[in-house]
Amino acid sequence: MSNKARFTRNILCIGAGYVGGPTMAMIAARCPQYRVTVVDVNPGRIDAWNTDQLPIYEPGLLEVVKIARGRNLFFSTEIERGIGEAEVIFVSVNTPTKTFGAGAGKAADLQYWEKTARDIIRVAQSDKIIVEKSTLPVRTARAMERILDANDKGIHCEVLSNPEFLAEGTAVNDLDHPDRVLIGSHETETGIGARDVLVEIYANWVPRERILTSNVWSAELSKLAANAFLAQRISSINSISALCEKTEANVNEVGRAIGMDSRIGNRFLRASVGFGGSCFKKDILNLVYICETYGLHEVATYWESVVAINDYQKRRFVQTMLRVMFNTIAGKRITLFGFAFKADTGDTRESPAIDVARKLVEEQAHVVITDPQALQNAEKDLAGCRSQVTFTEDPYKAAAGAHAIAVMTEWELYKALDYQRIFDGMEKPAFIFDGRNILDHRELHEMGFNVFPLGEAALKHF
Repeated sequence: MSNKARFTRNILCIGAGYVGGPTMAMIAARCPQYRVTVVDVNPGRIDAWNTDQLPIYEPGLLEVVKIARGRNLFFSTEIERGIGEAEVIFVSVNTPTKTFGAGAGKAADLQYWEKTARDIIRVAQSDKIIVEKSTLPVRTARAMERILDANDKGIHCEVLSNPEFLAEGTAVNDLDHPDRVLIGSHETETGIGARDVLVEIYANWVPRERILTSNVWSAELSKLAANAFLAQRISSINSISALCEKTEANVNEVGRAIGMDSRIGNRFLRASVGFGGSCFKKDILNLVYICETYGLHEVATYWESVVAINDYQKRRFVQTMLRVMFNTIAGKRITLFGFAFKADTGDTRESPAIDVARKLVEEQAHVVITDPQALQNAEKDLAGCRSQVTFTEDPYKAAAGAHAIAVMTEWELYKALDYQRIFDGMEKPAFIFDGRNILDHRELHEMGFNVFPLGEAALKHF
């Protein structure tokens, strides 16, 4: 039986990263009637998707991939072939923050996205539905349309915006049971027709009432705004944590009290050493740049302050360590429990642990990193200071002989460690700086630790 006869639709995703791979795996698993192909320029990444050692760690992802891989889910480096055969093309390429030229440090770098658009129109021989899956600035769809329409083949490509709202660590559940799926299109006959195709795909497993449609510009902005609002909540509670430490209030009690207000809700109200991940900082700075471009400088300043508070929280964490450890950490062994930006992922992009580790190295400390999933990425992130950094998966080895432990990631395993054993093997006085407030501080203090949580009173022996 030919592929055309076997499958009712041919779907392609360009980009096999944290968004493209899991999203296509879920579509393929839930829609066996579609052929789903994921392509990428990185052959090593594609090879990994074709094994049981996936290139990204996400709980439950391998099981979903195994449902469809080889049946109707395929991973390949044959980008041109994929473009030629596909009716629907998801674009999920990297859009990092620019490091050069106009908008450096804030604007999105769209070179990979533009190259993809040019590749599509160069290869395509028929009309396509192009789905923006990467996080892109507002009005990017218009730029993509101009590139795609500048062809002499008579080909029409309809561009949709379908932003992802995945949280790493829960991405599989987020894809299987999304709060909402947002699809933005032009309010034209062809735009609505393309939108209906994408609605039909998701409606195979997502209730219709959770599939939202909008104009394409609202969809593009919704992604930036959602991440900005979430990051704002984290920066807000972290700013309060600094005040709590000065006033002897407890940030956990404050967060619980305000979170019970139904107008506010209890999500993203736990103090931490700061937010990380590939999206929050990048998307806020992108939003800032867009506001500045349109002359909305007060709005830009407001959102930029969210990033400023996050940077302040990381600096404050290290300053506390330096202050309480007798104003010097030179030559001292400091162990970081966790390096991923959050639990249940190996992703270290914009992880607070990167800045904390670098600042500790600047103070001439010897830093030991332990993490169950992120060590390979950590070694890349700290390549410039390897002479002062050691990596080990074993938290007990990491803590042996340490002057201090700093909890950077809320992995469950760190709650269950034998801290008496750890204390006995550390230099004295022994310090714990709980950057995630996940440990039993009083129990640790009774063992002999000097404990410094975020947003609550320290428990000291001096």
